[in-house]
Amino acid sequence: MFMRFTSIASGSSGNCTYIGSERTHILIDAGVSKKRIEEGLKELELGLSDLDAIFVTHEHTDHIAALHTILKKYDIPIYATNGTIEGIKFSDKKGEMLDSRFIPVETDKEVSVGDMILNPMRISHDANEPCGYRIFCGDKKIGVATDLGCYTDYTVECLRDCDALLLEANHDIRMLQTGPYPYQLKRRILGDSGHLSNEKSGELLCKLLNDKIKGIFLGHLSKENNLPELAYETVRVEIDMGENPYHSSDFEIMVANRSEISRIIYV
Repeated sequence: MFMRFTSIASGSSGNCTYIGSERTHILIDAGVSKKRIEEGLKELELGLSDLDAIFVTHEHTDHIAALHTILKKYDIPIYATNGTIEGIKFSDKKGEMLDSRFIPVETDKEVSVGDMILNPMRISHDANEPCGYRIFCGDKKIGVATDLGCYTDYTVECLRDCDALLLEANHDIRMLQTGPYPYQLKRRILGDSGHLSNEKSGELLCKLLNDKIKGIFLGHLSKENNLPELAYETVRVEIDMGENPYHSSDFEIMVANRSEISRIIYV
């Protein structure tokens, strides 16, 4: 068995991740336009009708923007925590129209879709019961964790032994602190329920590196408070200076593209 893994779009303005096996195709989040998602799937020789499920991490617009538009035409089940489902319905009255499509999931309880098993994990973010996902197919494991203001031993344990990862590297702390954002917004982003900085992303990654990782995406970059080359370089330095047996050159580390499909990782 194998999986292919890529980001269709990733950034503070919109997120959508594809994971597929020989017979199962899923998205994690649908936070960009339906057209953009269709363009990304076309590059994978797929369409929306090929999807078996969409898994949602939380109810913020940059993760659900296209849900209603997609589901007007396609009968795709939507998996999310009860908190996220309620958040979607509360924030957008159209969410109530999606009621029959929602399938509740619980963190740390496995869900099977085709030949994949997904296991949601708790994350620390200012949303209503947000989660990341671990995706299994055969002996392969992929981890997707963005929108986490901090990480814990639980986070490390959940994402240990992955064959591929998409991990948040949202902001450069100095760019954020000296940038134009209002003070309260800066506090939110820097808080334990905000977003992971480049430095913290690198620190977390050092705890997750293993001999079998095929590729690592750095995702959910802020357009205003980060730069792709800065995120990459900061994470690289954290790995090379960290207390681990690895060097950054041992791994394929990529910044996920903001508005177009990224390179495909095969595991």
